Amino acid sequence: MKQLLFVLVAITLFSCKDDSKVEEAVAKIPIEFKVERFDQIFYQSKPEDLNKIKAQYPFFFPAGNPDSIWINKLQNPLLKELYKEVQMKYPTLGPVEADMEKMFAYVQYYFPKYKTPRVITLISEVDTEAKAFYVDTLALVSLDCYLGKEHRFYVDFPEYKKQSLEPNQILPDLVSTFCYGKIAPPADRTLLSAMIYYGKELYVKDKLIPFYSDADKIGYTDLQIKFCQENEYFMWSNLVENKLLFDSNPKNELRFIKPGPFSKFYLEIDNQTPGRVGQWLGWQIVRSYMENNDDVTLEQLLAMDAKTIFDNSKYKPKKQ
Repeated sequence: MKQLLFVLVAITLFSCKDDSKVEEAVAKIPIEFKVERFDQIFYQSKPEDLNKIKAQYPFFFPAGNPDSIWINKLQNPLLKELYKEVQMKYPTLGPVEADMEKMFAYVQYYFPKYKTPRVITLISEVDTEAKAFYVDTLALVSLDCYLGKEHRFYVDFPEYKKQSLEPNQILPDLVSTFCYGKIAPPADRTLLSAMIYYGKELYVKDKLIPFYSDADKIGYTDLQIKFCQENEYFMWSNLVENKLLFDSNPKNELRFIKPGPFSKFYLEIDNQTPGRVGQWLGWQIVRSYMENNDDVTLEQLLAMDAKTIFDNSKYKPKKQ
């Protein structure tokens, strides 16, 4: 027992030492950017300003659309109200901007070829499928999709979706889209492959936004994270015993991977579970793999197949 304790303490000390080295290196990376408030530029403009704005932000004005479309938006009372609510919530972006600065430094540490992007905020008319994008040299944030889950504009949304409309989801959403094309797609349709695919994405959040809590990274409440931690053994055992890990039934992704009010084990416990527990379990597998294979780089991990990760993860949740 003493020998095991010594090993665990040694692993923890080495891990902390490595984390400190990363933090020191990241702190030395110069990051310069300024958030462009397109939401303010557009909605504070007049029709005669339109050509100048279009020249500055051509990607927001698809060719072939008449100027009357944009002028109507400027005059639309509902959009004016939406703009007003966004300005009340985000008169400035100080805390968000500070977190972005840290995130971009971590991006350059782990992905050196990616330089600080141009960051633009906008209003997307609460298009929750286009909340945030971070691709190459451009990062876009639709501020009207982050007004907080209790906002009256979201009253008709299901509770599980409201959780994703909190301000603390801006950076996690940016990292999710940054991962597009960087994680090898699943080689098959098994549940395990999907779990590890999203587990990799969440592990990237461990690296790029380490100053965020696990709950914020995955978009859970603290209670939902606590449930997963306390029931990890049960959830994993259920998947193993029911031979679901290597099952290719697409319904399994709906049950355990896709967003929803809860996960579907088809048991009484279902109503207590958060949605997407398959993603959370995949995250723990990837974490276990990286803890046991410290010579593997982040980019190597993202390119690796799910079976190799699983077989070498030594993942074995403990019974509470």
